[in-house]
Amino acid sequence: MQKFPLSALILIGASLILPHPATAQGQASYESRCALCHGADGTGSDRAESILGRVATLSSDRLAAIVTDGVPERGMPAVAVQAEELGPLIRHLKGLAAAAGPAARDPRAPRPRSGSLTLTDGSTLAGTVLNESGFDAQLQAADGALHLLRREGDRFRAAAIEPSVDWRSYNGDDTANRHSQLDQITQYNVDQLAPQWFFPIPDVPMVEGTPVVIAGVMYVTSVNQVYALDASTGREIWRYSQPRTDGLVGDPAIGLNRGVAVRDDLVFTVTDHAHVIALDRFTGVLVWDAEMADYRDHYGAVAAPLVVGDLVIAGISAGDTGLRGFLDAYHAESGEQAWRFWTIPAPGEPGSETWGDPEILEKGCGATWLTGSYDPELDLLYWATGNPCPDLNGDRRPGDNLYTNSVLALRPESGELEWYFQFTPHDTHDWDAQEPLLLVDAEFRGRQRQLLLQGNRNGFFYVLDRTNGQFLLGEPFVPQTWAEGLDDSGRPIVLPNTDPTEEGVDVCPAIRGATNWWATSYHPGTGLFYLLAHESCMTYTKNDDPWQQGRSWLSGTVRLADGSPNQKFIRAIDIQTGDVAWSYAQTGYAQTYSGVLTTEGDLVFFGEDSGAFAALDAATGAPLWHFQANQDWKASPMTYMVGGRQYVAIASGLGFWAFALPEGP
Repeated sequence: MQKFPLSALILIGASLILPHPATAQGQASYESRCALCHGADGTGSDRAESILGRVATLSSDRLAAIVTDGVPERGMPAVAVQAEELGPLIRHLKGLAAAAGPAARDPRAPRPRSGSLTLTDGSTLAGTVLNESGFDAQLQAADGALHLLRREGDRFRAAAIEPSVDWRSYNGDDTANRHSQLDQITQYNVDQLAPQWFFPIPDVPMVEGTPVVIAGVMYVTSVNQVYALDASTGREIWRYSQPRTDGLVGDPAIGLNRGVAVRDDLVFTVTDHAHVIALDRFTGVLVWDAEMADYRDHYGAVAAPLVVGDLVIAGISAGDTGLRGFLDAYHAESGEQAWRFWTIPAPGEPGSETWGDPEILEKGCGATWLTGSYDPELDLLYWATGNPCPDLNGDRRPGDNLYTNSVLALRPESGELEWYFQFTPHDTHDWDAQEPLLLVDAEFRGRQRQLLLQGNRNGFFYVLDRTNGQFLLGEPFVPQTWAEGLDDSGRPIVLPNTDPTEEGVDVCPAIRGATNWWATSYHPGTGLFYLLAHESCMTYTKNDDPWQQGRSWLSGTVRLADGSPNQKFIRAIDIQTGDVAWSYAQTGYAQTYSGVLTTEGDLVFFGEDSGAFAALDAATGAPLWHFQANQDWKASPMTYMVGGRQYVAIASGLGFWAFALPEGP
């Protein structure tokens, strides 16, 4: 673990790109091959945009591939560069980016300066002006306080923050229930909802994060990047970035990051190569960096951490690649590791007997790639685990394969296991239990209980007693063909001939599941649980492919079954019975990953498969509003209030959107 003193760092969230020595050869190569389009200093021309931002965040190997292969869809041809010329050229590019600084690399980047601003009452506010435009400014005073300002002529006034309601973590709060008490936007005025601002995230293939909002400042992420924004206007305050990592496998190689956690003056996130980092909340300065595991052993990370007391809890991803899963806790102030819980027992430990082949224990997967939940009254941390490996061939792991496909109830101060519940023992269809674990206090069948709710990837909706893991209810919420049902303990009654075969067998649901990691919600007013459901079936095959370095380890294949449906729905489930109360059929190609947000305004918000952002009536599922953004939604919505105004925000494939009602007179 590395800890960084503030005196050794650039003040405003700069990329950790070290300068590369410029050489005459590299400069000559750049000027003859690149400067005509990208300018002598890399800042762009009328022919092409600045390349400094991409150069700063990409690895040297990736840059070399772009130069030699080109980017035809963006108008960049391949360049035939010999190896002896390519190295100096890449070093020159890196040197240009490092020398330019964040502002030159991206015209949108803040341009901090020391100075003062005059306020509307005639007083002055001095410090570091982080950003300024003809409409607003953000200034950090000498005492560290951040001031969000609005321009009025040649003076500024403080932006209204109160009344405010924060969205303090990935799911809004520790219960993982994306239900908000905000009710300014209702069934009766939602038709007036309109976009307020958009913040783009360029050159990222998939944006899956959920914003966090604290005291009028929004924190958003993409892979190895964190941005602080004015939550009312979308104006950038600071940014932090580091290059993406070459040589990754699985989800981390795609370039995913789902968000941050916040405690006091620190913001925490994970990197693609399985590090947990802490940033100063007001400047973006890197405070500490802790390596969870060596990425060359297939480890990565994508999930937003969870803060419990003085601990930062973080999981690992790449759970289809043959690794040994674990969950880590780190001390928030120092970054020192507090404990580790291995989701695959070591040989001889309790649970290891459920695997059969001892060699599989080392690479049995059980990743922890989704943010968990926490009950402060019970002092229990709940975390879901992923599938066993190899995914589609269970011959070498004939038992239940603990603790895969489970919810773990852990003591947060020690990582000690209190109880577990396994949803899909001996999974052979890649049905992770990595779906949100909602903690709800509600009357259940005439008795007040502390419940845990989950719509599982295997097609069943579950109600558990979260004090002890007791199974209370389990009912299918999509058509499924692999289980007759669940027994009294919640164990699936598996139907014969549903495991993958060499010839192939058709089974519902599909490998991505009847649902997945997409956000879910419980509305106490309606008594309904809401989720994104997927109706689809696949032909599952298996083979004996061995584990190989740098590859996924499925030991099988899947394809959409002949005649299979392939459609997504927003569904509302009665938690007392498991019955589907209503179902909203989406139109599109079943590509949306957007889960749901419910509010006290009796609305259900979600990103529709057609590309629209939409709202339904929480009681009936009737569509009430939509904005056709023509976007590919891979994230779930959230809501917050700043200055007495409620906003609803969501990420699309291009960046982050915020919506609100028109301002009053």
